[in-house]
Amino acid sequence: MSRTRVIHPAWTVAAVAFVALVGAAGFRATPSVLLHPLHAEFGWSLAGISAAVSVNLLLYGLTAPFAAALMDRFGIRRVVAVALLLVAAGSGLTVFMTATWQLVLCWGVLVGLGTGSMALAFVATVTGRWFVRHRGLVTGVLTAGGAAGQMIFLPLLAVVVSQHGWRTAALIVAGAALVVVPLVGWLLREYPADLDLPAYGAARVVPPDRPAGGAAARAAGTLLAAARTGPFWLLAGGFAICGATTNGLVGTHFIPAAHDHGMTETTAAGLLALVGVFDIAGTVASGWLTDRVDGRLLLGGYYALRGASLLVLPSLFAGDTRPSMLVFIVFYGLDWVATVPPTVALCREYFGASAPVVFGWVFAAHQVGAAVAATGAGLVRDRLGTYTLAWYAAGGLAMGAAALSVLLRRRPGGPPFVPVRLGTGPWRLRPADDPAPSVGAGPTVGAGPTAGAAPVGAGPVGA
Repeated sequence: MSRTRVIHPAWTVAAVAFVALVGAAGFRATPSVLLHPLHAEFGWSLAGISAAVSVNLLLYGLTAPFAAALMDRFGIRRVVAVALLLVAAGSGLTVFMTATWQLVLCWGVLVGLGTGSMALAFVATVTGRWFVRHRGLVTGVLTAGGAAGQMIFLPLLAVVVSQHGWRTAALIVAGAALVVVPLVGWLLREYPADLDLPAYGAARVVPPDRPAGGAAARAAGTLLAAARTGPFWLLAGGFAICGATTNGLVGTHFIPAAHDHGMTETTAAGLLALVGVFDIAGTVASGWLTDRVDGRLLLGGYYALRGASLLVLPSLFAGDTRPSMLVFIVFYGLDWVATVPPTVALCREYFGASAPVVFGWVFAAHQVGAAVAATGAGLVRDRLGTYTLAWYAAGGLAMGAAALSVLLRRRPGGPPFVPVRLGTGPWRLRPADDPAPSVGAGPTVGAGPTAGAAPVGAGPVGA
């Protein structure tokens, strides 16, 4: 019988998702090695090029909650395949561009929409459907796919750009995206119940809940409901600062900042890729810890340590790779995306089966912060001739994120919230086991098979 399989299909799904996430991260990280080549060829300002990166980062985040809702409506396979095709089109068309608006359209809009559909809300969807046991650990491993993508693509593309030009690098990205499409169509599966299996670690098969409503309405309604709660704003505020201090600032501007101090772009790209190496270890370890430690404490510690490291970074830049910079790279790498597993777990604790969509909006805040930081740091560099002020500001913000995290309150033993709409009234959140008859008066968003069951919906932190 299928129930006696040696390897649960959840692991195959997780492996394919990991490959897609590796590609998405690598595709999205590419602009950091294109800043100076585009500036040298076209004479575009760094602020103008950074604006395209900001659009990419913004759409990468804003697409996530809608992509999560689309995955519930049309399936993971279709959404991810279309996303990869968008990345291929956006990257391939850049070889024909002659103006900054075309860079914004191709790399900002098309690649932003494509990679946003394979963002961390995708991770929350896969782990929420396929795993009960080791959910935090698998979340950490899939999140580490982003670091792996950065580690694989950045050094390769930096060498390609230096030897063959940026157009060749753009075509490599387009080709890599196309290669992954058949793998997704062949091996990515939707629900364990489709195979007559329980989720990994679950005791019984749970029929999937496929919402009949529009994906846009579901995503918007979930946001309106979640926005009425304090935990959503604390999580979103902390994650916005997370985005500003990682993707927006370090991910976009570390290479040009190091170049300002005499370091070659290839060496700087290697250091940024090394961040990805240690990010893999840090994120997997964070997932393991999330299954065992209160996520609020983890987030507070992660953000505080990140803030301290950013405050000392300006004094570490030099023309060569010194031991102090390597210490920073190791430390920052371990902390880079370690915030994701506890944030996903806290979303599941508070919002139950709606967690993937809610986390999509929290992740959108992450990318808003990243977009603001990407453009803001470019402006600081253009106006002051140095990034120093940007590093200090980011360090202070990270300390603020630590404070927001420890303000979150536990829901000991309480059921997760689910968003409901009362007729044509506003969307609100109610506990999943609330027997009030008004809950049935309108469509329930995200009240899937785990919404009313506290042991499954509460997640690893809420137990």
